[in-house]
Order: sequence, then C-alpha cells, then structure tokens
Amino acid sequence: MSVVTETKLKSENIKPKIGSRVLNSKEELLSGDIAGDIRDLLEARGVLVFPQINFTEEEQIAFTRTLGKYAPETQDGSVSKITLDVKENPSSAEYLKGSLYWHIDGTRNEVPILASLLSCKVPSPKGTGNTGFSNTYAAYDDLTDEEKAEYGELKVLHAPWASLFYYEPEPPLAKVKGMQAIGEKVLPLVWEHKSGRKSLVLGCTCHHVLDVPHDKSAQIIHGLREWATRPEFTYSHEWEVGDLVIWDNTGTMHRAEWYDPGCGRMMLRTKLEGEEPWAE
Repeated sequence: MSVVTETKLKSENIKPKIGSRVLNSKEELLSGDIAGDIRDLLEARGVLVFPQINFTEEEQIAFTRTLGKYAPETQDGSVSKITLDVKENPSSAEYLKGSLYWHIDGTRNEVPILASLLSCKVPSPKGTGNTGFSNTYAAYDDLTDEEKAEYGELKVLHAPWASLFYYEPEPPLAKVKGMQAIGEKVLPLVWEHKSGRKSLVLGCTCHHVLDVPHDKSAQIIHGLREWATRPEFTYSHEWEVGDLVIWDNTGTMHRAEWYDPGCGRMMLRTKLEGEEPWAE
C-alpha cells in the first residue's frame, strides 16, 4: 500500500514585521505543491528568502511559473541580467541607477507586476550591494488614526523622470526629455487592495502630491518614506551565491544598496505578471 506524503511549507520569520526564510528543498519548490502557501506567505511577509537554493536559469523560470503568470522582460523569454556594469548591461545600466533609491516597480503602468524574483550569481564585496526592502503594508498599519485619515484621500503624481534627479542633479535636457517620454501616472498615496488591506505607495518616482502646496507635498513624501524605511519595517539582504529572494511589489519598496559597478555583481531576475490594477 503506497503512502502519499503531503509537502508542507517550511519557513521562519526574519524580523517581526518583514521577511521570512523558506527552507524547503529545490525539488519541493519546483513541484508546485506549496505554491499557494508561498504566495500567501509572500503577501503576509513582503519578502521571502530562499538561502542558497542555487536554481539554474531554467529552474528559476520554472519556479516563477508555479507562482503565477511569468512576465518575461527579454524577447526570447530568458531571465534578465541585473547589473550596473555597462559592459554586461549596455541597454539599461544607466536606467538602473534609479534602483539605488527606494521605489516600487511599474508606477506608470495600469497594473504593476505582482512580484520580482532575484537570484545571485556574483555578489559584490561584503558590505556593499545588499538589497533593501520596506514593508509598506506594515508601515501603513502602524500610522496613527489621524495620519491615516490625513493621507487616505491624497493622490501623487509618479514619474520615472523624477528619479533621475536622485542620481544626476543637473542632467542635460535631452536626458530629461528621454526619461519623461517613459510616461507618468497619478496614483493614490494609500492603496486599498482587493483584499481590504492598505499599503503606502511611495518611492523615488513620487514627484508631488496633488492639490497640496509644494513645501507640504515634499514633507509628506519624504516624511512617509522616512517612516516606512525605519528599522522595524525594513530588511537588508546580504547576498550569497545561489540565494533567491522574492518580494511582493504591490506592498513592498526595494532598493539596491551601493556597490562598485565594476565589481562584477550579477543578479538574474524574473517577474510575475500583475493581477490587480492600482486603486482609483
């Protein structure tokens, strides 16, 4: 008589308000048997770390597909190389400089991606090149009732070109126009999700709060970013070869922490297609 053994998700929390490590084997992850549990944990914790799981490129894509619809960024459907090294990434290394500042991906799109999966092939030297994460669900939950009422109805213009001034304060006009051509979008400062949970929509693409004086707008945007990136809401992952990290792009900000572009740091990224449009 055969005995069917049910695969169970094995995890441990990294910090009280953000992050969990998933400790299942590669085979268990690729089977898809615990994909639903992984997705539930991702929404609850914001960031999931799979220490030294050592997926091949094909396995990373296969694992991504167990969790939802794979959203390839390349014409041939392969993983994306994430590096600031212009020799390895000539087409987007310049644009990726904005990734060194807190942001949410896809703020100009109708439907932002659900999640990103990043694996480490070549880490930067110790002490550099971590990836930081901020749980904007938890940051919203810990606001006072008065703050929730103040921010709940505000709208913010998000524009990728706004992030340019973080790393190049005096850009040439041609570069400004090129970034502006990417587009922009008005989004709620507080996103009420279909689940009923609420998260803050922040980051370096924030240009200004609508219908608010510019000095007050700056105080709101930068004050809330400062709040959401407090230690209790954030986790900084120090990469080891073979690590995989998933983050919920709909309720988590992220940033690459500084590293020497010539050090060889190389990450491979896959994405899950978005399933929920921005709230109106």
